[in-house]
Amino acid sequence: MEWVNETSVREFFFLGFSSLAGLQQLLFVVFLLVYLLMLGTNAIIISTIVLDRALHTPMYFFLGVLSCSETCYTFVIIPKMLVDLLAQKKTISFLGCAIQMFTFLFLICSHSFLLAAMGYDRYVAICNPLRYTVLMGYGGCLGLVAAACACGFTASVVITSLIFHLPFHSSNHLHHYFCDISPVLKLASHHSRLSQLVIFMLGVFVLVIPLLLILVSYIHVISAILKIPSSVGRYKAFSTCASHLTVVTVHYGCASFIYLRPKSNYSSSQDTLISVSYTILTPLFNPMIYSLRSKEFKSALRRTMVQTSCPIN
Repeated sequence: MEWVNETSVREFFFLGFSSLAGLQQLLFVVFLLVYLLMLGTNAIIISTIVLDRALHTPMYFFLGVLSCSETCYTFVIIPKMLVDLLAQKKTISFLGCAIQMFTFLFLICSHSFLLAAMGYDRYVAICNPLRYTVLMGYGGCLGLVAAACACGFTASVVITSLIFHLPFHSSNHLHHYFCDISPVLKLASHHSRLSQLVIFMLGVFVLVIPLLLILVSYIHVISAILKIPSSVGRYKAFSTCASHLTVVTVHYGCASFIYLRPKSNYSSSQDTLISVSYTILTPLFNPMIYSLRSKEFKSALRRTMVQTSCPIN
């Protein structure tokens, strides 16, 4: 490929957990258990949403897509990381690194826009309930998911192309456990201010614009909730948004710290710690925040378990 011909680097060495050499077997066991728990939790959520007709609503449709997205982007990162924790040589090819970065960015950028779509869903449900079935029909939901994926694909193609067209002639020691933007960019022999500016502006596009859309949605939502006369009604309306707000805060907080900082403030140890939170811990806790605290979902889960264990003849 053209990328390979422009650089003398053929592979990268991961050094993300090199300072914890004595703990890598323990980390392997912990991360493996967390990963299996995350996969099981997301599998339960997706299967319950698919099998129980009561959950065939826009909110749970987006939740199912979000669970699929999180499962996919952890699959891009965690299996390779687990292998490297037990391996002596922790490497990835130049092309493999580019593919990993593109796939991860595509999924994580789409994730940001999916959270914005879920915010819009809550806005329509609370502020325009009479038009909810029209605006958030099956076609509308698919359109929002397709738009989120298109935005994620565009951003990931541009960022990955800009980074891997840069020359890599010096070090190939990557101070991270996967091919993320800042660690790889730091290894480039030289890069123009224009490429840095474009990458930063795309980060703003992927993170700030969806966050602004969510904030605008919730300004209208809160205004509508405050007009509800009964305290019980206000609590019930706000409880449908609380889980989404929690996930938004964690996602955009971590992502903004990683991707919107000036390059001069880059710290490999800080980035590794924060990256562990949003590639391993956040996908584990998000399903619990969204679904396992929901009475509606728990009722649907019980029905699904009864139907699958005692099928009607």
